[in-house]
Amino acid sequence: MAEPAITAFARLAERYGGPPATASYDALWRWSVQDTSAFWSAVDEFCGVVWETEPDAVTDGAPLPDTRWFPGGRLNYAAQVFAVPRTGPAIVGHDEEGITQTLTWADLERQVSALAGTLADAGVGPGDRVVGYLPDRPEAIVAFLAAATLGAVWAGCGTDLAGEAALARVGQLDPTCLVAAAGYHHRGRWVDRTADVEVLRHGLPGLRLSVLVGDGHPFADGAVAWSTAVSRPGPGPAPVPVPSAHPLWVLFTSGTTGPPKGIVHGHAGVVVEHLKTLRLFFDLGPGDQFFWYTTLNWMMWNLRLGGLLCGAPVHCFDGAPTPPALWKVAERGHITHLGVSPGYLTASRDAGLHPSTDRDLSALRVLGCTGSVLTRPVHQWVADDLGPAVRVAPTTGGTDVVSGFAGGVPTVPDHVGEISARWLGVDLRAWSAEREDLVDQVGELVVATPLPSMPVAFWDDPDGSRLRAAYFEDFPGVWRHGDWVTVTSRGTVIVHGRSDATLNRHGIRMGSADICQAAEDVPGVLEALVVGIDEPDGGYWMPMFVTLAPGRRLDDELATTILTSVREKVSPRHVPDEVVQVPGIPHTLTGKKLEVPIKKILVGMEPAAQVGAVDRPELLHVFQQLGETRRAARPTRDHDHEVP
Repeated sequence: MAEPAITAFARLAERYGGPPATASYDALWRWSVQDTSAFWSAVDEFCGVVWETEPDAVTDGAPLPDTRWFPGGRLNYAAQVFAVPRTGPAIVGHDEEGITQTLTWADLERQVSALAGTLADAGVGPGDRVVGYLPDRPEAIVAFLAAATLGAVWAGCGTDLAGEAALARVGQLDPTCLVAAAGYHHRGRWVDRTADVEVLRHGLPGLRLSVLVGDGHPFADGAVAWSTAVSRPGPGPAPVPVPSAHPLWVLFTSGTTGPPKGIVHGHAGVVVEHLKTLRLFFDLGPGDQFFWYTTLNWMMWNLRLGGLLCGAPVHCFDGAPTPPALWKVAERGHITHLGVSPGYLTASRDAGLHPSTDRDLSALRVLGCTGSVLTRPVHQWVADDLGPAVRVAPTTGGTDVVSGFAGGVPTVPDHVGEISARWLGVDLRAWSAEREDLVDQVGELVVATPLPSMPVAFWDDPDGSRLRAAYFEDFPGVWRHGDWVTVTSRGTVIVHGRSDATLNRHGIRMGSADICQAAEDVPGVLEALVVGIDEPDGGYWMPMFVTLAPGRRLDDELATTILTSVREKVSPRHVPDEVVQVPGIPHTLTGKKLEVPIKKILVGMEPAAQVGAVDRPELLHVFQQLGETRRAARPTRDHDHEVP
């Protein structure tokens, strides 16, 4: 068996002042968070970052949240992609029936160059915004790389989002170019999104160019067909070297308390962090085949792009993640590195699948899993089914850093129900409210030192106040992520779920604001509140609570109307599990819905909110009773399968 990349890295790290290459992983981790300048310099060398201009230092020395990485450096994400050694295809597209597209590296470079030229002809340049409304197809990757080539800023939304929900995100950016598709595939049918594309085109007044994937669409007037855009004659522009912190893309937070916030990540931070993550911890390189099921709404789409940074072909899937579907992709794509969500593994188990015998997965080496908590029973099931030849690697991270904090490590033993280790360079701690390190106890997930892929800014946040409020308000100078975790005495990490109000269904995070608005648009609905709860059996319960106009009662017809509104106006992936009528929804004295306290009450915890800070404290008892009833009725089937 080939030596893992992290073993070779440990030898290089020793030259940078790290522990002896034969030392434990824990020793290497401690060095990586104590001597960050030496560690990230070693990562830079080991991963072969292609700088147009070498940086003056690793950081500017400023504390969080003002740290700036690789000052003085200039590079370009697309230039890094096309500089790495590579073999075989670059991108393989799948749908529910089979492989639909294969782009060689030469095809990819040619299409990216041509599309970058088409964008440049329309006046797109550094700092302009290019947005995509697309399914998970190769065209989305080409569009991103073309934007990055020019130093433009990318933002993507999946076509599973309704047009209005997509507009609430990308409309904030005043984009100059839209790349859109007419729809997507789902469970054997074509979901038409032509009307939603028109919502975007008419709702983005600054557009200079619309590029439409697929020819002959009825809305194509005034737009450029994809086939034309990627066949522009003549040489395209070369990648534009940009400063390290130059915006690469904008990812959107869930929008728990209002419109989704745009998180801006820089070129250098993403390149270095993604190379570290994929090379060292997934052991990904040329000759491997990389597929992680995702949509453009999820940061895993962005992280999966990093396969190209490593010279590994990336596989896409335009279809529904039914229990057999992703295993089929893994089989026909000879996937070596597969990524799914815990919910998908649970659904596969409950459907009676046996992936190792149902499919030829002989190429598979690593099964990544993220998006929510991977429970012990499901972890044990998939580890037993796939056997010791496949490393099951649950991870935890976030859209906010477009990467991971902890996960599998090739040289560290796996423990069922736990995440193997904190990743190098990530000073992850479990903290009490008093900033005490907790071991073998539940605490807040914090990161005590900077990471390269932490946001360079929030969009339209000139003084940084919203960014500080999001991550640094509770523990000044330290990143608070919003998860409950345990760091064990053997160095593993256990994630217990979100400590804030972010919804997280099917591994894709979504804020409550969009969903509640869709419900409140229904006549008779005065107010709505929705929460998401990770359950002990691996399930995810997402109830919606509504208050109705005087004299109205919730019946089946009204409940269906509410759910349909969410499906059509927001996303079919985030339709609540049930609608429950309540006499009222409690708020803070400043009018904010008590989402986090209600979530805690429903799972049996004491709410964080003080009674005196609640406008109608008597309502808390209503939710307490609902939670008790739910927990008493919940099946306990999974506990019969737990491993001692």
